[in-house]
Order: sequence, then C-alpha cells, then structure tokens
Amino acid sequence: MNSFRHRHISVLGLPALVLLITAAGCSSADDSASAAVPSPGTTAAKLCQNLDKALPAKVDGERRADPSPASPLTAGWGDDPAIILRCGVVRPPKMIDPKVAEGRDPDAVAGGVEGVKWLMEKQDGGGYRFTSASRRAYVEVTVPDGVDSSGALIDLAPAIKKAIPTGIADLTVADPG
Repeated sequence: MNSFRHRHISVLGLPALVLLITAAGCSSADDSASAAVPSPGTTAAKLCQNLDKALPAKVDGERRADPSPASPLTAGWGDDPAIILRCGVVRPPKMIDPKVAEGRDPDAVAGGVEGVKWLMEKQDGGGYRFTSASRRAYVEVTVPDGVDSSGALIDLAPAIKKAIPTGIADLTVADPG
C-alpha cells in the first residue's frame, strides 16, 4: 500500500512539475534595472513623491521603465543599463569637498543645467552620477556610459525645479525600523 501511495504522489507531482517548468519558461524575465530605494526624512520623502508625479514619460528619447523594487523614490528610463533617478539620497561626500569647488578633483565637477545645480562624478566602469545641489532634497541621476548625460539632465530639470524647491536639503534619514 505504501508503494501505491508513493507512486500516486509521484504521478500527481509530475504534472505539477511540468506545469511549473512550463510557466517559468513562458513567463517573461524581469528585465527592469534595479536601484536601492533611499530612506529620506519625512520632508524630503514628500518632495520626492511630488517629483515622481512630475517626471517625464521620456528622458533622452527613452521611455520610462522604473527599476525594481517599485518606489515613488526611484525612476528609470531605457534598458539595462538605464538612466536611473533616486530621490532623497544622502548628500555625497564630494559635495562638500573643497577640491571639487576649486576644480582640483579629476573625478568630480560642480555645474548646472537648465537652472538645476549638479555635482557630476565619474563612475567606475564608465558613466556618470549626478546629484542635485541647492535643493530641499537630493536627487541622484546615474547615466550609463554612451548616453548623452546633458540630454538626460535637460529633460529632468523642469520636473526637479517644479517639485523640489531651492534651499537646504533635509539631511534626516527615516527610521528604518
């Protein structure tokens, strides 16, 4: 009797296994990029949620394709590697480095595009990370190697100016617990 029950389970298990393999083979892979979700304080989080509503559907000709995990604090455009925006990030150390302000850092430059001030940092492996300055929340935009970073920043500037007022950023971080 035990062997019949074991065979019965095996026979029933086979269709379930085939169904699982078929479903996995037919389902599309998650091709979205991934991005760590920031943990800003309450003020910055509200500003970032406003920014999410104001962001354009296209950046540098690429359609919006948000990274995983889904969050109003992150957005993306294009394929992996994609243009990724994270709102509510912490202030980058180079933002207060006097070498950057004096133009003596070969990997970081301060500048502005369309009324938004940015810190530009070269990334290992190519591409750039831009972090907004003089706004009430820090907005980070990573642009992969080979993408026109000025086009991306020009497309994002109106939404940032609309949603994130000028001023000193909220430096508090939300309680993760």
